[in-house]
Amino acid sequence: MNSITISTLQEYLKTKYDNPQYTNSLFMKLVEEVGEVAEAINKIDGRKADDGLSSLSEELVDVIHYAVAIATINDIDLEQVMIEKDKKASVKYHQFPNLQDYLNNEK
Repeated sequence: MNSITISTLQEYLKTKYDNPQYTNSLFMKLVEEVGEVAEAINKIDGRKADDGLSSLSEELVDVIHYAVAIATINDIDLEQVMIEKDKKASVKYHQFPNLQDYLNNEK
C-alpha cells in the first residue's frame, strides 16, 4: 500500500478542484460530511440504529477530503500551517513536544 502525505493529497486535489470559486460548495459538502460523522458516532454509541450505509472511517475520510480541498484551492500549505498552529496550541495548552519538535526527533 502506498503512503500519502498532506502535500501529496493537496497536489492530487488540485487536479480535481482548480478554482477558489468552489470554496462555498466544498464547504457545504464538508458540513454535510461532519453531520455524517456525527451519525456514524451515534450508531457506534447505540443512540441510532445501524443501517450499514456508512462507517466512521469513510465519513472521516470525506471530512478530510473536503477540508484539504478547501485549503488547496485557497493556496494554503496545510503542512506548514499545521506546524505553526500546533506550536501556538502547545504553548497555550502546555502540551509538549510540539509537532515540529516531534518531527525533528523522528528523523
